[in-house]
Amino acid sequence: MLSSDVNDPLARAQLSSMHALCALSTMLFTEHHDLDILRIAAEAVPSLGCCRTLASYHTIDGEFLPYPPLPARPDLDTQIRAQDGEGKVDLSDGQWGWAFTLSSVTGTRGSLLVAADHEPRADEIFLLTVLAQLTGAALANAALRERSVAHAIQLTESNQHLSASVVRLESQMRVHEVLAGAAAYGGGEHGIADALAQVSGLPVAIEDPFGNLRAWSGPGLPGRYPKPSPQQREQLLHRLAAANAPLRIRDRVIILVKPRAEILGTLALIDPDHRVTDENLFALSYGSTVLALELSHQRNVAEIELRLRRDLVDDLLSGTDNDNDSAFARAEALGHDLHGQHYLVLVHSTDSAVAEAVGRAATALDLHYIPGRHAGMVVLITDRRPDPVALHHAIREHLDTTPVAIGISGRCDQPSHFAGAFADAHRAINIRLRSRIPDGATAFDELGFYRLVDAAHTDGQVEEFMREWLGALLDYDRTRNADLVHTLSQYLECGGSYDDSAAALHIHRSTLRYRLGRIRELTGLDLRDVNTRFNLHAATRVWQFLSAVHLPGET
Repeated sequence: MLSSDVNDPLARAQLSSMHALCALSTMLFTEHHDLDILRIAAEAVPSLGCCRTLASYHTIDGEFLPYPPLPARPDLDTQIRAQDGEGKVDLSDGQWGWAFTLSSVTGTRGSLLVAADHEPRADEIFLLTVLAQLTGAALANAALRERSVAHAIQLTESNQHLSASVVRLESQMRVHEVLAGAAAYGGGEHGIADALAQVSGLPVAIEDPFGNLRAWSGPGLPGRYPKPSPQQREQLLHRLAAANAPLRIRDRVIILVKPRAEILGTLALIDPDHRVTDENLFALSYGSTVLALELSHQRNVAEIELRLRRDLVDDLLSGTDNDNDSAFARAEALGHDLHGQHYLVLVHSTDSAVAEAVGRAATALDLHYIPGRHAGMVVLITDRRPDPVALHHAIREHLDTTPVAIGISGRCDQPSHFAGAFADAHRAINIRLRSRIPDGATAFDELGFYRLVDAAHTDGQVEEFMREWLGALLDYDRTRNADLVHTLSQYLECGGSYDDSAAALHIHRSTLRYRLGRIRELTGLDLRDVNTRFNLHAATRVWQFLSAVHLPGET
């Protein structure tokens, strides 16, 4: 118990110790670290009486652990742990020893082991007890402050992460809005390329599965776009499919455009300076998704249009759709006005690329048309009659040396006429294929006499007519290896002119006069008679048609 007489030296010493303890409490609670708190407490023990500090302990997960800077005392550690850091401690030199727990409202924080030559007075033990309680409270306060600081740091870090996430989400939302808007507003693949270039700040390239450029946005478009070999392209697509993520290939960061199992192409950011960021990669990945949907939609629309065109063309040419109103409506759904005059074009070729070549040629000639296939041939239903020579030339620009035979029908004024127009165009193309020059275009309305010949040829009458007028000459040419039928044909084609005929046949006038005399002898016909000349002329035209047709305009 503390003395109450202030004049008593003991009382004054006790009062001084109390003042020191008050000052000490301030020091303990201003420290932030356990080591400093334990050090201050250990150093303060001698000032409170006759005791000195032997060791200090800190509880970590319920275990008392020696705490520096005092040296460890293994001989004492066992006792401290056994008695939970509190109570009398047996010292080897017979001195008095006691462990004071450093406790707080939250539990035991450690223990302070003190020693003295003799048992301290009660007031000294009281002061040591208060010191232990203050130290325990200070340790609890430091722990609380440390947790608060840790929580504050964690909160700051969380706020920073949250702010970064907000910025990232805002950036991603902008990417979503720009790219989705480009697709929604019907910009197609070019609009998507422009949108990706806008959000990334880098040029963008869209290629088809074969490496052909479909769209480019931004500066730096090569004058001649490089195309890899099929082997190189296949290797690239394989690498991209295996990675299933954007890959850097030299100056590009590339990702596959692959909605499902089928590869529709690639999407690339052009980045020679290695400036691509995580936000750019997100935009590239999302752009590939939007582009895949767009290309899939385009393909589906194209397949639907192709099927609708094929069905419409088949029905019109086969005559199964004789309802003009229905045909008008179906054509309108395909974006074509079937009202007014139209023409039917048939194209025959063994080249597999002929359909694409025909479409390009029709576009180049500014034709409004419905394409299709029928009877193994490419079909165009056009709103005006194409020039046969120009159409043939435009198609051949996109093909190799494979012959292309073209037949053009006469005018159709309503959809129900297309079945007949198909027969006319087919007849024109058949005549072209049997001509001396199958590679070319023939319009049915330019065939003239050959239309009658082709019609009569179907029931054999035309052969009988030819034999009636040219039989003797044909037999003579066959047995004598002569050329009288050809001579007669050229003479009649030249209107009976000796000079023109001789020049066309590359013979002398006297030779021509001899051959004509021989023709008169064999046939018994007078070439000066108008009716005779007409029938012979018709017969020689039939002969041309049945052998190798010499169409008008050919040389």
